[in-house]
Amino acid sequence: MSLDDIPFPTTTDRLLGGRVMLRQPEKGYRSAIDPVLLAAAVDAPEGARIVDIGAGAGQAALCLAARRPDLHIAALELQAPLARLARENAGSNGMEVEVVEGDLHGEPPPFGGARFDVAITNPPFWRAGESRPSPDPVKRIATIEGPEGLTGWMLASARLLTSSGRLLVIHSSARLGDVLAGGRHAGFRAIAVFPLWPKAGEKAKRVIVALDRHGPENVRRSEGLVLHDEDGRYTAETECILRDGIALSAITDFGNPV
Repeated sequence: MSLDDIPFPTTTDRLLGGRVMLRQPEKGYRSAIDPVLLAAAVDAPEGARIVDIGAGAGQAALCLAARRPDLHIAALELQAPLARLARENAGSNGMEVEVVEGDLHGEPPPFGGARFDVAITNPPFWRAGESRPSPDPVKRIATIEGPEGLTGWMLASARLLTSSGRLLVIHSSARLGDVLAGGRHAGFRAIAVFPLWPKAGEKAKRVIVALDRHGPENVRRSEGLVLHDEDGRYTAETECILRDGIALSAITDFGNPV
């Protein structure tokens, strides 16, 4: 498949203030701020191996590569057109990201059984049958869970990690209980929850959850990040992440739960 074979119109958009140029579907499954925030949550040692699971057109993986070119970054995407876009996006941005088209639940596991220090993922938000599926087939696959459900997604993600690996998940706050239950089922002990508040005083719609296999068995909650000021503009902290590529841990309590 070449870019001329992509079966839908695309646009080329800028992330991180233009440091990342992203070709993506014109309609349907398009990048919002979730993958940028997910990439900002990675705080790994130099040379660590990172995998972006359900990478789409490469949004999170490329934002991470722009901030941390010292990392070894891989991306896994089920849908062939999106995997092709991710691979071409990495090349056009001059970034070394290994893009693999494959099924997270497949056998043998993706990447030939290779293990990673950190996995980042933005799983499908909706359970099958609980929302009206998108007429766009690419978006439908990306947003509606398969038969394995969220717990199955987290179990399969965990098998790509080393024994001390970390899983970072961004998800709907309405499904935080499912994320926590799935994490426990997948063998994670120490779990930290980082809310993303639309505005101060409003209920969080998204959460980033950090899951570790080692450490005290508990769930800790951070103060989180307020995304917008009262006038609807991004807060200064959010701008630093979205435009300047600053890590969450550099400007928030991420990694230091209260």
